[in-house]
Amino acid sequence: MSHLHWAPLTEGLLEAVWVVDPHTRRILTANGAATRLQQLDPGALNGVPVTDLVATPQDHLFWEALAPDQPDTLHSDTQLRRADGSTVWVERRITPMQTEDGASVYLVAMQDKTQQHQTEQQLETLLAELRATLESTADGLLVCDLDGGIRAFNRLFARLWELPEELLTHRNDDAVHAYLANSVPDPTPYLQRLGQIQRSPLLETDDVLVLRSGRILERLSRPQLARGRPIGRVYVFRDITERSATEAQLKLAAKVFESSLEAIFVTDPAHRIAVCNPVAERMAQRSSQALQGVSARELFYSPTQRDWLSDLDEKLNARGYWEGDIWLRQPDGSATALQASWVVLRDGDGSALNTVVFVKDLSEKLAAQQRIEQLAYTDALTGLPNRLMLTERVGHAIRLAERNRAPFAVMFLDLDRFKSINDSLGHLFGDRVLIEIGQRLKHCLRQTDTLCRLGGDEFVVHLHDADHAGAEISAQRIIDAVTRPVQIDDMSFNLSCSVGIALYPHDGQTLDELIQHADTAMYQVKERGKGHYRFYRPQMNADLLSRIQMDHAMREGLKRREFVLHYQPRADLQTGALSGCEALVRWNHPERGMVSPGTFITVAEESGFIVALGDWVLQAAVQQAAAWLRTGTPCQVAVNVSALQFQQAHFVHGVAQTLAEHGLPPHLLELELTESILIHDADEALERLQALAQLGVQLALDDFGTGYSSLTYLKRFPLHKLKIDRTFIASLHEDEADAAIVAAIVQMGHAMKMAVVAEGVELPAQHHRLQQLGCDQFQGFLYAPAVPADAFERLVAAGTRPQVD
Repeated sequence: MSHLHWAPLTEGLLEAVWVVDPHTRRILTANGAATRLQQLDPGALNGVPVTDLVATPQDHLFWEALAPDQPDTLHSDTQLRRADGSTVWVERRITPMQTEDGASVYLVAMQDKTQQHQTEQQLETLLAELRATLESTADGLLVCDLDGGIRAFNRLFARLWELPEELLTHRNDDAVHAYLANSVPDPTPYLQRLGQIQRSPLLETDDVLVLRSGRILERLSRPQLARGRPIGRVYVFRDITERSATEAQLKLAAKVFESSLEAIFVTDPAHRIAVCNPVAERMAQRSSQALQGVSARELFYSPTQRDWLSDLDEKLNARGYWEGDIWLRQPDGSATALQASWVVLRDGDGSALNTVVFVKDLSEKLAAQQRIEQLAYTDALTGLPNRLMLTERVGHAIRLAERNRAPFAVMFLDLDRFKSINDSLGHLFGDRVLIEIGQRLKHCLRQTDTLCRLGGDEFVVHLHDADHAGAEISAQRIIDAVTRPVQIDDMSFNLSCSVGIALYPHDGQTLDELIQHADTAMYQVKERGKGHYRFYRPQMNADLLSRIQMDHAMREGLKRREFVLHYQPRADLQTGALSGCEALVRWNHPERGMVSPGTFITVAEESGFIVALGDWVLQAAVQQAAAWLRTGTPCQVAVNVSALQFQQAHFVHGVAQTLAEHGLPPHLLELELTESILIHDADEALERLQALAQLGVQLALDDFGTGYSSLTYLKRFPLHKLKIDRTFIASLHEDEADAAIVAAIVQMGHAMKMAVVAEGVELPAQHHRLQQLGCDQFQGFLYAPAVPADAFERLVAAGTRPQVD
């Protein structure tokens, strides 16, 4: 192949491409993307020495030292010189190749990286500005992600905590956190409080920390938000050692209350806790030091009275005391019910000096009531929310959405083939599986989402503030989590799940409608092979009934032998001689007559019936080919293979067994595969194709040019033929663009030692054009339509040739 043949192959690529002569180091040809990259007119690069275009000393040395037979491939970022003297950053790959006549060339492929380099420079500037901001503040700053990983801190933070030099020079987040915890007298409450903050991404806190060094720090914590969602947390540390000295005196004075049987909290006039007695420490599950500086207005709250703080302020100012029921927030996120008396202590002038809070634990009184509510709102087996809690949360979400127009999603999830686990291993084992799956699903969701178990192996998920894209991401995350191996005792196995998704408000205005429609979408998944997700569409209800009826009719039709095969001949383009045929399935319905495959194949693929139908087609086609072989008229038969059929574990074995059963030589069977099969799981597909090729079966890539058309798998997979899709053939004789595409496919197929077949050839003009382009074989109405086996035999016996004149 001369360098002129490279032009049509490279012109349509998005990458800039040079073809370089290794002897002269001059460009033989370059595509349009290359001339645009160099800001030159088309063809201006032909004959130009490569060294005139490079801009770095390393590239000059590479090209000067290049040997014509050097086999190495070079992949790097570099700069090119443009016509105006400017340079441009590119990602470049240099690959040695040989033409058909044995000549060596270098293929240089490049992508413009200018925008990437500009973005990186802008990012460096922003990072420098952020660092300057961190260092200019008067507070110590620590920035962490949601998991506690340290993103940044300033020098003042390091001085306040007296971080050792090795922690400043060698990043070790765990070591830094351990050092901070060990810097306080009692690490346990420090870590408990830190855990509470990390578990509440939107929580804002204000704490006081006493360090072993004697320094007292006020710690403010605020969520770091991006687009309204928490992405991390900022901690601000201020040295309040001197201010706390005065508060220490109040703590000494409060020791008179240490012998009290009631919990007592003493605060300053701003209601920040100054001291508390031992009973209060035990009740709050924190030491007095840990509670110092904590706002009592935040430590205590009322879930039933939203304006209780206003009532508190009013009563304290008017009467000097307040009484009522409040709750105490615990470090682990729980709360303790209290009966409280809040009293103001004033000086001689009537100014408030302190307030004292006397509280009594009401936990035992409320324990029974809380247990009843828990049973009412949660699933007894998994502990997940039940339908009642889901109803309340979704009702709240609907009310919120009506005000803010915030969308949300409801997903209906059902475990695939879970019944077989209960039947084979027992319900107790199945319950343990459900508990494990429930925990996995919880880890896939945000704190604002709700996971509900309806019963059995059915779960419903409410995705807060989620659109179509967000629901899709969550559904895939859930599917990935469920499909991970399950290990219970000494039993290891895999599960999958089917997920249906309904979006508010498009797919329903109530929870019942959303669940019903998500359930409908889930059953669509079940019918299409399980293990994935689908969004609800209004047509699904009608389509579902229609597909159910057609699926049943097909299964019954296969039993009643209503399916037949027709055979379309394939001929050599140059000689017109028969080169094989393609087996095409037809459904001879007793009421509808001959049904087109376009009507039922899609339903068969969705329901999984395509596997049984494909197995029948393979058996019938091989049987017919063997019959022709025995009569002395051997003819290669091509059979279409669906993605689901190809993915069956027994597929290769089934092909081999079918060939052996009917005594058909493998080369007389051709399997036609679509591009989607090859990219679904490339490694597994390669293994199966290699096994089929070892059997001697011919492999063809069907509908080439309409899918991904990746050159990578064309090179990797052992394919024998490329079949050009009929969409390119239809206007081949009139549209030069289609002719150029067909020419490129033909040249590419021949370069990879593959025969090229054109489908859908109906006109002599198409036939002549394909001859000119060097295509090998064709099929279509110009030769003959697909016909029954006996009609095909008569066509072969008559020596029919295509009418191309």
